[in-house]
Amino acid sequence: MTEDNDLLLKQFFNDAAQQQIEDNGFTERVMARLAETPQYATTGASPSAQTSFKKFNCLWTLTCVAVFAVLFVVLRGWELLAVQLEVLLRTVSVESLTINPMMLATVLFGLLFVGVGEVIYNEKLEMRKF
Repeated sequence: MTEDNDLLLKQFFNDAAQQQIEDNGFTERVMARLAETPQYATTGASPSAQTSFKKFNCLWTLTCVAVFAVLFVVLRGWELLAVQLEVLLRTVSVESLTINPMMLATVLFGLLFVGVGEVIYNEKLEMRKF
């Protein structure tokens, strides 16, 4: 039964992929204009602004990593990791896993700040494409 469905789906998508939608050359005109337009012209940002944004992104990432490293040292993260690993190895066959809330919060805090910087950077890149 699923093989019949798979064949029908493949046939449907093959037929759909071969269809051409007439747009009176609109797609070609848009693609040609995009190729002629510098990337920074579409966002209104100059090349120097793009460079400063890249520097800001690197500085943000470095700051987040530094904050995470400081929290790891202040909270003695290596001890928490060692304890968690020992507990995991001793109880994995007996109990369900236990998670230290402080360790989880520290990891999530670090990932949050680095992730926010990366999302902002990727959004800026996507805006430059259009």
